[in-house]
Amino acid sequence: MTLRVACLGAGYFSQFHYDAWHRIADAQVVGACDRDAVRAQATGAPAFTDLAQMLTDTTPDLLDIILPPPAHAEAIRTALAHGVRWIICQKPFCTDMDAARAIVAEAEAAGATLIVHENFRFQPWYRTIKAALDAGRIGTVLNATFRLRPGDGQGPNAYLDRQPYFQQMPRFLIHETAVHWVDTFQYLFGPATHVYADLRRINPVIAGEDAGHVIFDHASGVRALFDGNRHLDHVADNLRRTMGEARIEGTEGVLDLGGDGAVTLRAFGASAVQTLRGPDTWDGFGGDCVHALQSHVAAAFAGEGAPENTARDYLTVIEIKDAIYASAQEGRKLAIGGM
Repeated sequence: MTLRVACLGAGYFSQFHYDAWHRIADAQVVGACDRDAVRAQATGAPAFTDLAQMLTDTTPDLLDIILPPPAHAEAIRTALAHGVRWIICQKPFCTDMDAARAIVAEAEAAGATLIVHENFRFQPWYRTIKAALDAGRIGTVLNATFRLRPGDGQGPNAYLDRQPYFQQMPRFLIHETAVHWVDTFQYLFGPATHVYADLRRINPVIAGEDAGHVIFDHASGVRALFDGNRHLDHVADNLRRTMGEARIEGTEGVLDLGGDGAVTLRAFGASAVQTLRGPDTWDGFGGDCVHALQSHVAAAFAGEGAPENTARDYLTVIEIKDAIYASAQEGRKLAIGGM
């Protein structure tokens, strides 16, 4: 069964979506829509500048929305009105919690499957880490740290060559970037119960925050730290491969993630290090996580299991993100759901 896919958006990051769909055997890209006709045509798919027209002409099974948050709600409503019952929407999902909840309710009322394109949990190193944790390789997990160090935030031209709208986002580091680890920490360690955040802006040309620390308490007993600074770098041939380094510590050992995508394990009390996953060799984005996510959705469409990252589940990620900002503003630890 061929999955007919229409894509909305042809900006910088869309290249990874189109490439991934073209490499999924049972998927066919039947349309690409963008306000810029030239960009839509450059995808190689049948090009459109109007979403409703594309949906009418191509009758896709799935719409892949590759646009910034202000465009999400209208695009999803247009897709639902045209009978599309499988939708993937890029993150950050919608503009705020009220908009997200409304859209989730409308999609569910229409019987549609709505998935947020949160791809970091699909990066192969996190799948390796998850398998090790589930197998009890490091015992009871107590601490985890991720140090975001992409080194792309310095100077007046920061982000202008790739995603210039980053400079205008009033909420940046957490809303646009750290939300990946909000979701990934949930995936690895289970539900978060509390957060404490201290955020700051370093580059004056950026409207929002671009550095900060967030501490997560998880119901599992894990305390996780997101330590983000877009001005600083780490050891990596590609600073956007993992975007930083991670360490996860348990009662029986330690897992380390390096900037090359390798995952190692050191047993408690030992000095020898075991490689669980070697350095990543994928030249594209994030260990080919976009392909992994879209393949997962294609399999779910074909009836092979339930999809991860449904929009209903993703509401928790938005709730945690909002609690992080509230914590930074109020200067205190906050319970999730207790703001």
